[in-house]
Amino acid sequence: MNGLTRPRPRSFSGMDYPETKKKRNFAGKILLAAMLTVLCIYILKNSSSFTTPTPFSRHEPGVTHVLVTGGAGFIGSHAALRLLKDSYRVTIVDNLSRGNFGAVKVLQEQFPEPGRLQFIYADLGDPKAVNKIFRENAFDAVMHFAAVAYVGESTLEPLRYYHNITSNTLVVLEAMAAHGVKTLIYSSTCATYGEPLKMPITEDTPQIPINPYGKAKKMAEDIILDFSKNSDMAVMILRYFNVIGSDPEGRLGEAPRPELREHGRISGACFDAALGIIPGLKVKGTDYSTADGTCIRDYIDVTDLVDAHVKALAKAQPSKVGIYNVGTGKGRSVKEFVEACKKATGVEIKVDFLERRPGDYAEVYSDPSKINRELNWTAQYTNLQESLQTAWKWQKSHQNGYRRSMSLALTY
Repeated sequence: MNGLTRPRPRSFSGMDYPETKKKRNFAGKILLAAMLTVLCIYILKNSSSFTTPTPFSRHEPGVTHVLVTGGAGFIGSHAALRLLKDSYRVTIVDNLSRGNFGAVKVLQEQFPEPGRLQFIYADLGDPKAVNKIFRENAFDAVMHFAAVAYVGESTLEPLRYYHNITSNTLVVLEAMAAHGVKTLIYSSTCATYGEPLKMPITEDTPQIPINPYGKAKKMAEDIILDFSKNSDMAVMILRYFNVIGSDPEGRLGEAPRPELREHGRISGACFDAALGIIPGLKVKGTDYSTADGTCIRDYIDVTDLVDAHVKALAKAQPSKVGIYNVGTGKGRSVKEFVEACKKATGVEIKVDFLERRPGDYAEVYSDPSKINRELNWTAQYTNLQESLQTAWKWQKSHQNGYRRSMSLALTY
C-alpha cells in the first residue's frame, strides 16, 4: 500500500441541516400564524359585535317582525304569505322534515325585496341553534306552527310527538323569555279536547285528549299558560279543527312527503285517489255513533285559519292570554266529505271501508262564537266543495308537489 488513507465518503446532510431547519421553522411559523388568523376570524364572526347588521337584526318603527316556525309547512307557509301581504317582516325557521323548501321559494319569488323574508334552516330541538337565531334577529312576535301533526302516526311514535311538540315548544318559549320577545301565537288543536260528551266544543270544554298528538299539544299549552302567570307576555292559543283548502290564487298548496300519505289529511288521500296515485280511498271506521256511521269533523279552510292568526296577532295584549277555537261551527261526516271531493274533482273515487283508526274520535265540531265576539273573526270559506275545488286545482298542476322535475328537486 502506498500509505495514503482512503478518503471517507462526504456527508452532505450535515452541511444542509442548519438551512433546512431554518426553512422548517419559518414554514411552521407561517402555518401557526395562519391557524391563529383563522381562529380569530372564527371567534369574531361568532361574536355578536361582528355580525353584520341586517333589517332582520334590528327593530324598525312601524314594522312588525314575526318569526314563523314551521313556515315551510302547509299551514305555516300560508300564514307567512298572509303576513307578507300585510307588510309584516317574516323569518321562517324550518328543518324541512315535514315542510317544503319549494313553498319558501314561492314566497321568496313573490316578495324579493330586501328585509321582507328570510329563511333559516334549523331544528327547534337544538337549544343552541334556537338561541343563536333569537340573538341575531330582532323578533317582535312568534307564530309557532312547527310540529308533527298526524293522529295515527302519534299512536305509533308517541315519544317523537312529545319531543317534537312539547319539548320543542319549551325551547322556543325559553328563547323568547331570554331575548325579550313578548308575543306568542300558538298553533294548537281541537285534539286536546279528546272526545267530549257534549257538542259543540267551546273553549271551556274539558281537555281530555285520547292520543299522543293531543296530549303533547295540551302539555305544550300547559307550559305556556304556567309561564304566562308570572310574565307580561301576550299569548294567543288557537285550537283549530280539520284544515282543508289552499291559497285561492294558486301559489301554495299542500304537498306531504309520499311516505306520510298514509297518515295525512283526508283531502290529500281523496286527491291521491282522484289522480290515480293510490287505487282508492280508505275510510277508517263506519260504526261510530253518528248519523251515517263515519266520523264527523269541522273542516276549516286554511285561508280562514291564517286570517284568525293575523287577527289574534293584532289583538294580542301584554300579560293577557286568549284561547280560541277556530272552526266553522258545523260538522260534516266523512261520507259527506268524500261526496264533496268526488264532485270537486269530477272523479268517481273508489272507496274502501275499513276498521277504525286507533286514537280517533266520533264527533268533533266547534262553537266559534268566542273568536267571533272577541276577535271579530268568522269563517268565510264555508262551502266544502269550493274549498276542495281550490285545493284540487293546485294539486292537478303540482302532481310532484313543489318539485317541477326530479332534477330540480335535487337542488332543494
